[in-house]
Amino acid sequence: MADASTGGRSPAVAVGRSFRVERFAALPSTNDAALERARAGDPGNLWIVADRQTSGRGRRGRVWVSESGNLHATALLIDPCAPERLAELPFVAVVAAWRAVAVHVAGGDGRVKIKWPNDLLVDGAKVAGILLESTRLADGRTAVAVGIGINCGRAPAGTETAATSLLAVGANVFPEVLFDGLVDGFAAVIGVWDRGRGFATVRGEWLARAGGIGGPIRVRLIDSEESGVFEAIDDTGRLILRRDDGTRKAISAGDVFFPASAGTE
Repeated sequence: MADASTGGRSPAVAVGRSFRVERFAALPSTNDAALERARAGDPGNLWIVADRQTSGRGRRGRVWVSESGNLHATALLIDPCAPERLAELPFVAVVAAWRAVAVHVAGGDGRVKIKWPNDLLVDGAKVAGILLESTRLADGRTAVAVGIGINCGRAPAGTETAATSLLAVGANVFPEVLFDGLVDGFAAVIGVWDRGRGFATVRGEWLARAGGIGGPIRVRLIDSEESGVFEAIDDTGRLILRRDDGTRKAISAGDVFFPASAGTE
């Protein structure tokens, strides 16, 4: 019998070859719930899914509006790679999200784009975001929460970033259906990635789906801003910016803006 805390759904269901899933009607944060599971001894390869989040967040502590009708999910991984490879996981996650979303959008190959490092855009507006958080466990292992939020039926208004939903772009897909595709895509891409040994292949797919490469961008850093041409990402995933004077800068973290759509990040 389903537990009442799950909103009438079975709390755990076998998914794919090695991932399990726990579903909830509401949680403060799927990332927090996943890391709590890790601290309690969960072995990982677990998805936490909530119909809505009451304290959802994005990168740099931004609020992530988490209403019912959208997908809010976190994959828990334990010691997925060497510490220096952790920065590759957002690329794995966004490629999996691209696969899950693009199949439902008419003309998805051309309309669904990845914005460095791990946002998903449809027709230039943000439809999905990814937040990776990690913690060191008492036994020395590393727990990683890969949070993925996708606007299926609703998009927040009045955000700094122009936002849209799949429904608004003509893709009427339920979160449960989208989640099935995300689980399959994530399992496939993380298998190709192979703890970092296959990052070059993932990077190649990321580049094939990326928006803005070769064009002008503005990058907001913690305490400064850079402008120039988005030249590429290097073999570690850093953004390579070519300044007007011809010099290049490798950027590990920042918020990207495209001049053609001011305010979009």
